[in-house]
Amino acid sequence: MRHWGILMDNTTHKVGLIHSILNGLKKSPFEELSNLTGALFSPLELQRLIEEEERHDIKVVTRDTVQSLKSMSSGERKKALLAHILKTEPDYIILDNPFDNLDTSSHRELTLMLEHISKKVPLVLLITRKEDRLSFIEHYYKARENGLEPLNELDKPSVDLNNTSLSIPQALKPYTYDHPVMVDFRNVTVSFDDKLILNNINWTIRPGEFWQLKGKNGSGKSTLLSMVTGENSKGYGQELWLFGQKKGSGETIWEIKEKLGYFTPSMIDSFSGHHTVEHMLISGLYDSIGLYIYPTEIQLQLAKEWLGVLDLLEHGKTYFHDLSMGQQRLIMIARAMIKHPLLLLLDEPTSGLDDKSAALLVALVNKIAKESNTTLIFVSHREEEDLQPQYIFELQMTDQGSVGKKITPKKRATFQ
Repeated sequence: MRHWGILMDNTTHKVGLIHSILNGLKKSPFEELSNLTGALFSPLELQRLIEEEERHDIKVVTRDTVQSLKSMSSGERKKALLAHILKTEPDYIILDNPFDNLDTSSHRELTLMLEHISKKVPLVLLITRKEDRLSFIEHYYKARENGLEPLNELDKPSVDLNNTSLSIPQALKPYTYDHPVMVDFRNVTVSFDDKLILNNINWTIRPGEFWQLKGKNGSGKSTLLSMVTGENSKGYGQELWLFGQKKGSGETIWEIKEKLGYFTPSMIDSFSGHHTVEHMLISGLYDSIGLYIYPTEIQLQLAKEWLGVLDLLEHGKTYFHDLSMGQQRLIMIARAMIKHPLLLLLDEPTSGLDDKSAALLVALVNKIAKESNTTLIFVSHREEEDLQPQYIFELQMTDQGSVGKKITPKKRATFQ
């Protein structure tokens, strides 16, 4: 049975590509699929189904369970969607970055499932990272602006982490912080519906440290982060300290956000309206969704510097929604970094990025950790080999909820 793979980059307009395949892409390698019915296995489809559940209480994938899609981990959502798709018996399946946000065991499990499915159903694999190629797919193509071409070049792009030309734009208003601890979890336990999620978590983060947060799908990483951002009320009444204050001691969510830079891929769904790229970047200085005041010349210059670092200088006046999804993610990550916050939380920041942009992002994160006072927490299931965290905090799942373990990487980065 024939299958196809397409390697995308940050300039690929993925939504248009998916629609073209589903609607019958003429004069292409997939022309034989043009009169068939396809199914989409994609974060885009999951987001649509989550909105259906929340807005209209219409359960499609989870109709046989009490759990909502939104409450599931990334791995659980993907399993549920794939099971639903197989029940519909499509003629072919489009797989959109299927391994993003999956831990090692879930990645292995999904690979085996897809190998089994491939014996019965044609698959079209869309990926942004070359390491996500599937061995049983022989025909790979590169997405270009004017179409597809056979993929021959397999070398992984790299970014010199010590490249002196890679300069982080300076903050307009540097933060000062004189407390010895930035974040402190002391015996924090979290449960939902009598099910323990986190058990007795003790985690102390000091100013200027660079941490990677790891754990399997469903281990509670998102729960832990949401307690820091203020989006989860489970932190109130517990021994959780943020920026020198006990959680619930009178601070507002805006006071927390003022000191915080935060990115998670789902944030992009919150940004609608006609905001230019440079305005979207500058909005990170105000923690707003878009910019609603006139920017100063200094702010515009700062946005220009960041666009230069991202190699997106020509897109300053472009509307944010006209960028490709990969470009949008780079802009949103830079938006989280632009004010050099006291604490920068990056949740799956390389998800959806191509190899070159992922390498650039890792280089930027390492640079910020070395050359600024920002404290960093980096969350990723994917092993980014050039990432240089000082410490790792791993959530290890047990029958009584996840417990935390501090790990010092073997190759420890040198920080000044």
